[in-house]
Amino acid sequence: MLLVAQPNRGASTFVEIRGAEDAQDRRALPSQAPDGGYGLAPLGRIVAHGANAQDALCGCGSGLRACRCCELDPTFAASPEVRERIDILANRAARALASGDPVAAEAGSLEALDIAPRFPDALWILYQIRRRAGHEQAALALLQRLVAVAPNNVDATQELALLLFQRGDLASAEHHARNAVRLAPAHPRSHNLMGMILTEAQRPHIGEFHYRRVLEIAGARDPILLANLAWNLKCQGRIAEAREFYNESAEAAPDVFQTLFGWGQLEEADGNFAAAKAKLDRAAEICPDDPGLRVARATLHAREGKFAAALAEFEPGPGGDENGRSARARSDSNELLEKGRILDRMGRYDEAFACFDEAKRLAREITGKRYLDQEARETADRLRQFFVSDRLRLMPLASVREGAAQPIFIMGFPRSGTTLAEQALSGHPRISAGDELPFINEFSDTLPRLFGSPLAYPEALAELWMGDNRRGPDALRDAYLQKAELRGVIKQGDTYFTDKMPLNEMHIGLISLIFPRSPLIHILRHPLDVVLSAYSHHLTHGYFCAFALETIAQHYVLVMDLVHHYRAQMALRYLPIRYEDMVEDMSGSVRRMLDFAGESFDQRCVNFQDNQRVPHTPSYAQVKQNLYDRSRFRYRHYRRHLEPVIPILKPVMDRLGYSLN
Repeated sequence: MLLVAQPNRGASTFVEIRGAEDAQDRRALPSQAPDGGYGLAPLGRIVAHGANAQDALCGCGSGLRACRCCELDPTFAASPEVRERIDILANRAARALASGDPVAAEAGSLEALDIAPRFPDALWILYQIRRRAGHEQAALALLQRLVAVAPNNVDATQELALLLFQRGDLASAEHHARNAVRLAPAHPRSHNLMGMILTEAQRPHIGEFHYRRVLEIAGARDPILLANLAWNLKCQGRIAEAREFYNESAEAAPDVFQTLFGWGQLEEADGNFAAAKAKLDRAAEICPDDPGLRVARATLHAREGKFAAALAEFEPGPGGDENGRSARARSDSNELLEKGRILDRMGRYDEAFACFDEAKRLAREITGKRYLDQEARETADRLRQFFVSDRLRLMPLASVREGAAQPIFIMGFPRSGTTLAEQALSGHPRISAGDELPFINEFSDTLPRLFGSPLAYPEALAELWMGDNRRGPDALRDAYLQKAELRGVIKQGDTYFTDKMPLNEMHIGLISLIFPRSPLIHILRHPLDVVLSAYSHHLTHGYFCAFALETIAQHYVLVMDLVHHYRAQMALRYLPIRYEDMVEDMSGSVRRMLDFAGESFDQRCVNFQDNQRVPHTPSYAQVKQNLYDRSRFRYRHYRRHLEPVIPILKPVMDRLGYSLN
C-alpha cells in the first residue's frame, strides 16, 4: 500500500494508491524483545479489574490499564511460559479483524496485551483498531511502543513516520522515515514518506529525489504522485516543470481535489490569476468547505485587489451551530492570519490584530508549542562565551576554493526584508538565488561527530586546535559547497549564490571560520515592524518564538545582542542594509550591496519584480510587485497593541537608531 500526501499549506490530505510491495525488503520481527523477553507478566501477577488504582484505564484511550500502557514499568518482564497463550489470543484477534469483527479483535488484543504489554502482534492489531476509530493519541502510543520493541518492523516504522507527519512533528517523522528507507530501500512507501516529509520541512530538493525514486520503483506514473512531485517542484520555484506534472496528473485523473488545489496555488504564485481562479473554482465544486481552499481563494482575491471578495471567503455559510456559526465559519489559525492580513490591507487594523491574536492562541492550543526561551538563552550564552577575540585568533580559517561560486549570506530576522534583498541580488547574471539553505544549522548539529569531539557545538570547535583537525574549516567549506551544488542552486558562470536562511546570524562565528571572505549582508528593519509582521504569519524559526508577541520581541533582542557581540569580537565582512533605505532608494541600496560583494551594477537587480523566480517564502507575492512603501513603519497603525513589547525592544531600537514617532 503506497500512501501519498497532497499539499495544503502546512497540512496534507492523504490518498492511498495500490502498489506492489517488495517482500525481500521486509525483515522478520525479532524473536525476542531487546531485554531477552517479551515483557510478559506471569499469569499470577494479573490483577482482576476492580476499584484498585492499578486497574484504572490509561488516559491515552488505548483501552488498556495504565500500568500496562503509558505507565508501564520499563523493567517489566515476565516468563516466556505465557507465549502460547498470547499467540492464541493474538491469532484469534487477527482473524477477527480480517473477518470484519473489530469488537472480537479488540477483546482479544486487549487480553493479550494485559498479559504481555509489549507483544508486537497484539500491539499492531490494537493500533489498527484505534487508528480506524480515529483515536489518534492511543494509536500513537501503541505504535511507538511497537516500534521500540520491534525496530525492524517496516510496516510499523512507516506508519509511525506517517502518524508523526500528520501531527506536524516533522523531526520525529523524518527520523522514522529514514529508518524505513534503511529497512526497505526498494519499497516505494519508504521513499514516498521521505518525499512528503522533506517537502513539508522545506527541503524539497532532497524530497524530489525520493519522489522520483517512487516513480522508478513503482514503474507507473500515478496521478496523485505526479501531483505531489509537481508541488515539490513548485516549492523549489521550478514552475514550468511543476506545471507539466500537474497537467499530466490532471489528464489522467481530472477530478482530484488535491491536484486542482495545488495547481491553483502554483498559478496564483506565478501571477496567472485567471488560470488560478479556474483551478480553485473547480476544486471548490469538489470540496467547497475545505479550509485550505478558502485561504487559497482569499489569497488570490487579495492579490487581485478584491479585498471584499477575499474577506467574504471567511464569512459563515448557510445554517449554523448554537452560536450561529456554520462549520465553514470555524476558522483555523491559517485562516485567521490570512483574514487579518486582508483586514490590514483594508485599513481595519484593530480587527486585523484581533485575528492575529486569536490565530496565535489557537496555534498554541492545537500544537502545544511555546517559545523555548531557556534553550534559546543557553545557546546564545554559550555562543557568546566561546566566540571571543582571544580564542578566535588561535582558530584556523578556511581558504577560498578557487573557481567555485561563493555564498553571499543575507541575514536578518524573519520578515525583515531578506527576500526582497535576495530577489534583487539574484537578478544579477552572476548571482543565483539559493533561498533558505539549512547547511549552517546542520553543521552545528554534526560538528561534534565530524571532529570526533566529546563536546557539543560550539565548544567542539576547540578540536580545531588539534593537529588532525587543522583542516576542519576547509572540510566544512567543501561540504557546504557540495550540498549547494547538489541542490542545483549554482549556475554555470556564477560568482556568487545567496543563502538567506533565517537567523543564520546566530552562527556568524561559525560562518566566519568557513567563509571568512564571503559577504555578510544584514537586513535591518524597524524592530516594531519586524515583530508585528512575524506575529501576522505562521513561523517556526527561532525556537518557536512567533507563537506570542512578547516572545518574538524577546528572541529578536537575543539575536541582535548576539550579533552586536560578534561584531565587537571579530573582524567581519559585514554590511548592514536598512529595509527602509531599500524602499526609499532601491538603486542606491543595490549598488551598495553589489559594490560590497565586488560585482558590477546591473539594472536588472533594481527591477526585482521582473525576476522570474518564485521565492518559497511568505513574501513571494510582495516581491513580484513594484516597490511600495505601505509596509514601512506599519507599526504606527498598531501602536497601542504593541505597547507591551516596546520596553523589550527599546534598547535595540536605540542602538540601531530607530525611534518611536
